[in-house]
This record gives sequence, structure tokens and C-alpha cells, in this order.
Amino acid sequence: MAEPVKAILALGGNLGKRRKTIRSALKALAVTPGIKGVLCSPLVESVALTEAGTDETKPNYLNGVVRIETTLKPKELLNEIRRIETEHGRIRLERWGSRTLDIDIITYGNEIKVGKELTLPHPRASERAFVLVPWSLLEPDAVLPGYGSVKELAEPIKDQVWLVR
Repeated sequence: MAEPVKAILALGGNLGKRRKTIRSALKALAVTPGIKGVLCSPLVESVALTEAGTDETKPNYLNGVVRIETTLKPKELLNEIRRIETEHGRIRLERWGSRTLDIDIITYGNEIKVGKELTLPHPRASERAFVLVPWSLLEPDAVLPGYGSVKELAEPIKDQVWLVR
């Protein structure tokens, strides 16, 4: 059996009952074969981000970061994540569109890989407050491979999100 790998996932959504959907997605991750040790960060809220930039006319996003241990290979993990998104009403109509649930693989161990379907670490994670801020709250000493300290990356953009109680 393969040794478990620590992976960081980002999850969130801006449609429907956001908190309920995130809780349900966490439960789905926890019962997925090959995934264990599911631990979620505090949740943050942010203005919707589209391809053109932020859009205050769309519903705000609720986001968190999840640390897991997995024996799944990156592509297998991606397939399970897509299954969970679909089970939670995710419909892929437009890139960067509003959604009930979005789950991204941010890191998979220290793997650095560029692929058509999956790039590790996530190519825009170093720029996104809704990833960096909750991740820094979950793991203050975390490092984004190829970019450095998550806490230091989060510092200049932390005002783009607010903590949800």
C-alpha cells in the first residue's frame, strides 16, 4: 500500500447554502476511500472573482482550506474531487462562473508538475487571499512549494477576505 501524502485542498462556493454545502463536502471527503485525516481551516468570505476580476454584483464566496492525507495519486484525487463537486450540484458551464462547490488541489506533497488537467501546486494559489489566509490560519508554518511561506504570501492581501464566525 502506498504511503499517505499530505495534500492541501481549497474549497468554496457562492451559490445555495454555502456553509451546509461545505460541511457536506467535508463529510464526503472523509468517507472517500484513500482519504483520511480531513481537517478544515476557519472559513473566509470574499467578493466573487471572475476572469475579469472581482465582481460585487455576484454573490460572495465562502471558502476554506482542507488538509488531508491520501494514498490516491493526484489524478485519482482529482477524479474524486470532481465526483464530490457534481454530487453537490456543480455544473461546469463557464470558466470562473458562480458555483455551488469548487474544490481545487493546491498541493500534493511537495510535487511540482505542469499538466493539461492538473498543475501542482495550483498555478494561482500564491495570489489568492481566499486560499492563503485560511491556509495560514490552519498551518501557520506552511510553505507553498516554489513560492515560500504561506503566511508571508497572505500578509499583503489578507484584507481581501474576512473571517466568518
